[in-house]
Amino acid sequence: MENVVKNVENINLDDIETPWLPQSKFYIKIMGIPFFIKNTNVPISADFVETAIKSNHIFDNLSHILKLRVIKVFLKSDIVIIWIDIWDAQSGFKAQNLINRSFNIGNHITTI
Repeated sequence: MENVVKNVENINLDDIETPWLPQSKFYIKIMGIPFFIKNTNVPISADFVETAIKSNHIFDNLSHILKLRVIKVFLKSDIVIIWIDIWDAQSGFKAQNLINRSFNIGNHITTI
């Protein structure tokens, strides 16, 4: 017991992980985004979308965004689908709060 008490005094609080509830992976799908950035011939990229998401307040409570994928709907289409993988509580509370919320990607307003 004395060893435990001695070690507690020397703990670096930055090394202790924050506890959280068991989590599950959820997928969020965003549709209807133009393939090209407005007034350019530059295709939309995952980095461009990630910047837009990080600057938007509706995604502030998501600390575990895993991966973004930008996929063209059809080969000759000018519309993309964006898939976002997130970790959330098993109830999906954070993901459910994003459904039907709107935000900007560049000059385009989209709905989750």
